Amino acid sequence: MRILVAMSGGVDSSVVAARLVDEGHEVIGATLQLYDSRESTKKGACCAGRDIHDARRVADRLGIPHYVIDAERRFQDSVIGTFADAYAAGETPVPCVACNQGVKFTDLLGMARDLGADAMATGHYVRRIEGPEGAELHRPVDAGRDQSWFLFATTRAQLDFLRFPLGDMPDKAAVRAEAERFGLAVAAKPDSQDLCFVTDGSYAGLVEKLRPDVSGAGEIVDQAGHVLGRHEGVSRYTVGQSKRLGNAAMVAGARQMVVGIQPATRRVVIGPRTQAVSRTLMLRDMNWLVPPPGPDGLRCTVQIRAREAARPATVWQAEGNGARVVLDDGAVPAPGQACVMYVGSRVMGGGFIRRSESEGKVAS
Repeated sequence: MRILVAMSGGVDSSVVAARLVDEGHEVIGATLQLYDSRESTKKGACCAGRDIHDARRVADRLGIPHYVIDAERRFQDSVIGTFADAYAAGETPVPCVACNQGVKFTDLLGMARDLGADAMATGHYVRRIEGPEGAELHRPVDAGRDQSWFLFATTRAQLDFLRFPLGDMPDKAAVRAEAERFGLAVAAKPDSQDLCFVTDGSYAGLVEKLRPDVSGAGEIVDQAGHVLGRHEGVSRYTVGQSKRLGNAAMVAGARQMVVGIQPATRRVVIGPRTQAVSRTLMLRDMNWLVPPPGPDGLRCTVQIRAREAARPATVWQAEGNGARVVLDDGAVPAPGQACVMYVGSRVMGGGFIRRSESEGKVAS
């Protein structure tokens, strides 16, 4: 097969390219340039100057062609700009989903098809399994590296074309051992960390720079409208958070958490956990990898944060490409986060959690 490999310059995608070459495939390497190399100084970032150099070195070692796609402007608009907009609206965004579905699975997939490739491979830790009705997306063998939550928006058409060779690897040590076996210079290269485009570790600083209209101090209030404290910017808070509340962290002996954010008034609404817990979630922008459920709904487990365990639920379709999720037990959902449905290890679909009309509502 002719296979285009998305090469980030890290050990995972480099091993993917090496394994496919070793298997006898015709491999083409491609790397997205997402930043101006002069501005990307963060250790653990990806797709910048040093990483492009590393990807090219690996391609040279393997004897395969290597292309670089300048996606800096699209990444700025579709990922970083969207990230800032979401925080400014009081949501908790998932920029890795936007990146995968934007520049990675759009620009690179388009290039792969233009080059006459039969498939595109990436270094993501998920499994693609051929089922009786076509390709299925599953959690990987190494549960600690599971990236299926971030790939829930992969369409069925994209899944048909994609390959994930690392999904069956037992752990990262085995991947690094493969890199050593192939003589790849990136075998010991550290993994990328956190959000690649937040260079100083401050999400709030980036949001306030890009969306200055929501920056600035404001009030911390309870749902009765009583002012309990002050904050330095709504972009520093997400629903479910209990940090940075200062003297408002404990009220009448009860620990408080953020139950709502009001960017327009620069108010952070807090309350005890019971005020943030919900059993019903409404989702938007659903992507189904199976036929949508009928009137009885889909019995499954759902994961509402990247590092949380999945929890039992039932899911129904809702109007406007949405879904209604009823959890067996209450949780603290954060608007803007993904809610991904699983049956066993298989990803059935997912969407983004919508803000509820009552979220953080303050008495007038």
